[in-house]
Formats: sequence, structure tokens, C-alpha cells
Amino acid sequence: MIQFEERVHKFEYKLNDTDDQIIEYIVNNKKDFVNQSIQSLAASLFTVPNTITRLSKKLGYDGFSHLKNSIKEELESTKTAAEDGSYYFIQKTFELSDAELIETVAKMIHDAKHVLFFGVGDSADFCEMMVRNLRVVGKTSEHYIHRHEMLHMLDQMNKNDILFLISLSGETTQILEMAERAKQRETPIISLTHFTRNSLQEAAAVNLYCYAPKKIKNGYNITDRTPVMVVLQALSQYYWDHY
Repeated sequence: MIQFEERVHKFEYKLNDTDDQIIEYIVNNKKDFVNQSIQSLAASLFTVPNTITRLSKKLGYDGFSHLKNSIKEELESTKTAAEDGSYYFIQKTFELSDAELIETVAKMIHDAKHVLFFGVGDSADFCEMMVRNLRVVGKTSEHYIHRHEMLHMLDQMNKNDILFLISLSGETTQILEMAERAKQRETPIISLTHFTRNSLQEAAAVNLYCYAPKKIKNGYNITDRTPVMVVLQALSQYYWDHY
């Protein structure tokens, strides 16, 4: 089950300052919060019940009661399910998926004059896959492996184009270099990262997330990248269906 703080991260692009104040109170007072009425909570925060109801729905709850009961379940639950395997990671990725953002990204790609994908290591393969997927419906996009080719292309791009960056850590040096160059050109950035706060997420106009925590074995990176495929396939399918 997706936790309260995870919902806040997922939907933070919808939140305003008043929402942030309510969220801060809930996070710091969970045990008291689950026993409060919406009226008493609103009074303590100098707001009105409708504001709290709207926040609940922004976070994907049915309403205030659903929000309160979910947090109560979080406080009472003990983690017993396996959280170190593909099934869990895929399930978590589906919980983190945001249909509105998929729609937004698809439209941004459709409207862009040029779409440029970039990733390093295994992420480069996903970039090549997305170029092929868009080609299916006649949308031309590009992916370059070499740094100098990427920088050359970025220097020709502007606010009418899109740079799509894939980095699970969101901290890859080459990726952040491309993000900085794109910002200088006012080129909008779409990021796909593991569900965590990271430098790439802060640079991007729109953030897509999967759940793929880093895993190392015998010095090798064996991070499960299936969740990346889940997100990109959902995006591709939406694009195929609508454009």
C-alpha cells in the first residue's frame, strides 16, 4: 500500500502552500490526527474543512475519512511482505503511476518539434526502445550515445523541444550535465527516476517515477529495471492510442 508521505511526493506538483502546512501537521502528529474530526483539524490549522477535503482528493484518497483510516492502518501495520523482488517493485510502480502525468507527457512529446532521449548504461537501451516506439506512429525522435553528439543537438534545441532523461538515481553526472545544458536553452525536461528525491527531479519540468531501488551484488549493479519498462510501456501505449 502506498504510504502517506509517498502520496505527498507523487502528487506534490498539485500542492499549494496551505496544503503543505496541513501535510506538515499530519506528518508530525499522526497519532493525534487519526482521532481528530475534520472540523477540529481545520480549526487547529486556521482553515476550513473543504480545504482539507480537497487536499485528501489531491492525494488520491476518496475523502477525509479515507485519508484518516489509511494513516491509521499505516500506524497499526507491521511490514511482513517481501519487499525485495520484481513483483513488489512492479506493484509499487503501478501504485506510483499517475495517469494525469502520463497524459501530460504524451501531449508534450506530441507537441514538441524535436524529442531527444538520453540515458547512460542500461538506461540507454530504454531510450532506443522509446525512439522505436514513437516511430510506430510516425513521431520522429532521437537518441545519441556519445556526449559530444548530445551536446551538439542540445545547442540546437529550444523551448519548443523536449529532452527526456532516464536515470534511476537521478544523480548521474552525464545526465545532470545534459539537464543543465537544456535549462540554459530553456528546453523542457521530462525525467524518469526511481521514486526518491534527487537532483534530476528538481531540474525537470515533469517527473515520472518507477520503484527500482539500487541493488549491488559482488560489486555489480543488479538493480531490477523491469519497473522502468512498466512506465515506458504505459507511456507508449497511451501515445499509440491517442496520437
